[in-house]
Amino acid sequence: MTAPLRLLPGGGAPEADPRPARSLHAIARVSHGPVPLDFDRLAAEFPAVRSGLALAGEADLELRLVCTGPEELRTIAAALHRAGAARVHIDLVLRALTPSPSAPPPVTLRPVP
Repeated sequence: MTAPLRLLPGGGAPEADPRPARSLHAIARVSHGPVPLDFDRLAAEFPAVRSGLALAGEADLELRLVCTGPEELRTIAAALHRAGAARVHIDLVLRALTPSPSAPPPVTLRPVP
């Protein structure tokens, strides 16, 4: 049995971070060109890159971004193209599903092998 989910505006609780507020959540799906993109370098260069997945399918990489605003998002998209991305598709996150606090403990999730 899974825990009931509820919608939270803005993608979840605000972060306790002294840096500028990061309120723009986005998902970037990237198809790299002839040379794969270096995720570790991208994550180190841009603090907005929070996590990523290597994919098999239409996109090669999916990045979870939490930006300070539209300008930082545009900067990251341009940097991805300069780094060799053939295609960058960005979706803005409007809401996130999270377990309800009154719900029973969620099922333990394991990493995908």
